[in-house]
Amino acid sequence: MSETPELTYDPADLWELTFEDLDALEVGAGILGTGGGGNPYQGKLLTREAMKAGHKMSILATDKIAGDALCMSIGGIGAPVVGTERIREGREGLRCLQGMEQLTGRKIDAIVCEEIGGANAMNPLVTAALGGLPVLDCDGMGRAFPEMQMTTFSIYGHSSTPSVMCDLHGNSVVFQNAVTEVFHERMARACVVSQGGAAMLATAPMQASFVHANAIPRSYTKAIRLGRAVLDARRTGDDPVATVCALEGGRHVFTGKITDLKRHLKGGFAVGDLELGGFDAFQGETASIAIQNEFLIFRREGEVEVTVPDLIIVLDVDTGYPITTEMLRYGQRVAVLAVPCHDLLRTRKALEVVGPAAFGYPEIPFAPLAAHTQTA
Repeated sequence: MSETPELTYDPADLWELTFEDLDALEVGAGILGTGGGGNPYQGKLLTREAMKAGHKMSILATDKIAGDALCMSIGGIGAPVVGTERIREGREGLRCLQGMEQLTGRKIDAIVCEEIGGANAMNPLVTAALGGLPVLDCDGMGRAFPEMQMTTFSIYGHSSTPSVMCDLHGNSVVFQNAVTEVFHERMARACVVSQGGAAMLATAPMQASFVHANAIPRSYTKAIRLGRAVLDARRTGDDPVATVCALEGGRHVFTGKITDLKRHLKGGFAVGDLELGGFDAFQGETASIAIQNEFLIFRREGEVEVTVPDLIIVLDVDTGYPITTEMLRYGQRVAVLAVPCHDLLRTRKALEVVGPAAFGYPEIPFAPLAAHTQTA
C-alpha cells in the first residue's frame, strides 16, 4: 500500500460541511430514514465532536472522482433502539476502514454512505473525517432499509464481502466470503446480536464508476436541503409538513394520535405495529403502520395504501420533525407522509429485494406512488 497515494479528485471540488449543515442533515436524514437508520441526533453529536476536534467533513460529487478510485461503503448494523440506549464509542468506523485497507492491501480513496436515513447519514462522515477522506454525495438506498442486501450496490451486482465489522468494545470480525448477499446479512446479523445489538460494518470496496452508475444520487445534498427547509419553516411559522410534501412530491396521507404501539427486538431488528386514531381532516378514521426498523406498510381502515420501497414518513404534527421507530410513544400526535422512492428501487430486480414480498408480505403488490404536484 502506497505511503503517499495520488489524489483521485480535485480538492477544489470538495464541499466542506459546517455545524449548520449538520443541524439540517439531522432533520433531513431523519425524514428520509422512514423511522430507521438510527437516531440522527446522537449521530450528529458524534459528528460535532469530530468537527470540534479539528476533523473536516467533506462531500464530493460522484462525477468528480476518478472512475477507478476505490470507494468503501459503511453503515451501522443492528436495532435502532440499541443505539438510543447505548452510546457509540465513535471510532468503530475508523477501525473498519483500517481493517479493510489491511485486508485488501489497497488504499481507500473515498467513503460511501450505505443509507442516507437516520444516524447512518452521519456514520460515514465521522469515518471519513477521522480517516482524512471525502464522502461521496450519494447512498445505496435513498432512505433506510433494515437489511444490508437492500442497497442498490448489492441489487445491481456488487458482492459485499470481504467485509469488516467493528463494535464499541474493540472487537473486529471479518466476513471473508458469503455465497449470497442474503447469507452475508444473516451472518452479520447473528454476529451483531452477540456484540450487544449494534456495530459498524464496512463492505468490500467498489470502483467509483460503479458507484456513480448504481448509487442513489445527491443524497447529502437532498437531505441537507430538506432539513433546512423544515428548520426555515419552523422559524417563519410556515407548515413544515406541507413543506416536506412540496419538496419531495409527497402526500400527507394521515394525521392522528398513537393509540397503540407494539414494538420488540427480534433477530437483531425492532419489529412491531403502530396504531393511529385520526383527528382534524381524518377524524373518525383509523390507520396502522407495520415496522421492521423502518415503516413498511401503511393501512387506512385496514386497506393498504402505501408500501415499501416508497417512503412512509412519520413527523411530529406540530414541529415537522421526524420521529424514529425507537422514539415512538403512546399519545404522540403525528402526521404520516407518503413519498415516492427513487426509480432505481422500482425495477423488477430491485422489487425482488425491497418490495413488500421481501418483508413477508407476498400478498401485497407494490403500487408505485406518483410524485404529487402541489396546486396553488
